[in-house]
Amino acid sequence: MKIRYIILALLVAGLSGCSRSKKQIVSKDFVDSLIIHYQEPAFSQINDSALLFWKKRIRPQLPGIVSEMKYAGALSMRFHLYGDIKDIRMADSTIRKLDADFNHRESAAQLFLMRDAILQHRFREAATWLERAESNGLKKYDWLTSSFDVDFELGNYFNAAHALQELKGNDYGYYFRRSKMDHVNGLLDSSILSMERADQSEQNNPYLQQVALSNEGDLLIHEGNLEKAAVLYKQCLGMNGADFHSFSGLGWIALVQDHNDTLAEKIFSFVREKNKLPDALYRLCMMASSRGDTLLEKKYAETFAHEASDSLYGNMYNKYLIELYTGILNNRVQAAYLAKKELENRATPQTHAWYAWTLYSSNKKDLALEYFQKNISGRPLEGLELYWMGKLLQGKNKGYDANAYFKAAYTNKFDLSPGIQHDLEIILNE
Repeated sequence: MKIRYIILALLVAGLSGCSRSKKQIVSKDFVDSLIIHYQEPAFSQINDSALLFWKKRIRPQLPGIVSEMKYAGALSMRFHLYGDIKDIRMADSTIRKLDADFNHRESAAQLFLMRDAILQHRFREAATWLERAESNGLKKYDWLTSSFDVDFELGNYFNAAHALQELKGNDYGYYFRRSKMDHVNGLLDSSILSMERADQSEQNNPYLQQVALSNEGDLLIHEGNLEKAAVLYKQCLGMNGADFHSFSGLGWIALVQDHNDTLAEKIFSFVREKNKLPDALYRLCMMASSRGDTLLEKKYAETFAHEASDSLYGNMYNKYLIELYTGILNNRVQAAYLAKKELENRATPQTHAWYAWTLYSSNKKDLALEYFQKNISGRPLEGLELYWMGKLLQGKNKGYDANAYFKAAYTNKFDLSPGIQHDLEIILNE
């Protein structure tokens, strides 16, 4: 029996079981079946074949466009499946050579490099690539989608909103970006609906459909609807057994909702085995924290920090490193360095909050409060940043304001680590 049919059968059985009695959202039987029957999806094998085909067609002494772009695209797809950052670096290197070979006049190459820069959180570099692509001429749709992506990541939300308004339509690209903008604006219901429409608009592209479904699952966790999120993650795994993001999502639900740290550990360990990104180590660190095992928590935190700090990842993991360096790893100097680096890369409400938190954690409380009042107060934040700013205000004896931030953070509690959830419950019940 193929893996997708096994998953769907288990999903139906799980849902019917829920109607008889309330059970944990993520069942051990379902997870065991996923692991036992795991196999690479067919489109992964097709992608590998395409990668080899286009690689053989590249002639270094006679550069072309089609073969190089197809080869780089196949490398990018393999990265998204299995997380080997070297694939992205190879794709990047291939297209940089192409860009140089064609005297920096191919906008398609520059848009590819722009997307790679965004992936690695090199947002100012992405803006430079977009400027070069624009100078070589872009179709309106490519210009609007790319402008939105760069402005959104840089925190230029007014410009991003304008591009989105110009882009307005009924396709995947519009709805996916609309969901991101709605989320930033605090319109969570609209954000979820837009991501759902993105999924519905790509019925003929299973990979893009699965990405939208997985993102919708993330938004549902943010909303606190973990049962529906789990259904979507399972649906994604039925479409792509190597969707390790959705598998990790189920692990997170097992950890923060079902309080089944053993099952969560099993899921994160399996993802760690199959996917080369360090994300699973961070999740395992959170698992150890929930278990109260500080030695194991620190072990996973150190391993994650070692891998995520590799220059190959660019700035992809700075937020998580700041969290660990101001927490269990207790390296305030490095945390402050990364926070300053992030501000240089993109000055958003979130990155301002990261910097304020590093100031506070370094016992520069007056400076942290001043920075908060100037750059952060009244601006939209996510759960972790809301919690940090609450702690900052609490430490400066501004209890009423701190409580407002703690309450706001708790509405996003399932985005937060079990330890922070527990701390918020203590604070709000005092």
